[in-house]
Amino acid sequence: MPKKREDDAIPKTLDHSVPAKEKENQKLRKEILTLLGMKEFFAEGNITIDKRVCHGIECRLCIKACPTNALFWKSGEIGLTEELCTYCGACVLSCIVDDCIRVTRKRQTGEMETFSKPKDFIAEQFNINTRKRLRKIREVFPESEDRSEKPRKKR
Repeated sequence: MPKKREDDAIPKTLDHSVPAKEKENQKLRKEILTLLGMKEFFAEGNITIDKRVCHGIECRLCIKACPTNALFWKSGEIGLTEELCTYCGACVLSCIVDDCIRVTRKRQTGEMETFSKPKDFIAEQFNINTRKRLRKIREVFPESEDRSEKPRKKR
């Protein structure tokens, strides 16, 4: 009887199944979002729902606000389909309970954002818009050092 090596104890199919499954999920996600006409704005993300504080049966506002139908009602609680979620934050913005839904997302630039209250979501959007406005102002109006280098007209 031949001896079994330790390498043979672990099936070869399990060695690479996690990355393969992740690639399948990413492909499925891309197809679904394309069919829905949605754009991917975030490199990755995570959404969690604290079912202990959720008033799901009473409001269901997050389900109505979700543009991709990633949130749904199932057997007495809010369900989530991760592949459909775009981490847009509409559910957090519409939720009547603070810290019920937590969204963590990573922008294409590598910047991480986490929010679980409508106030935090609005503040984050305001900060993003402020940075965009400042960039545009700096493009249109040169910095003070740049202006001082230009020769002044004599009257």
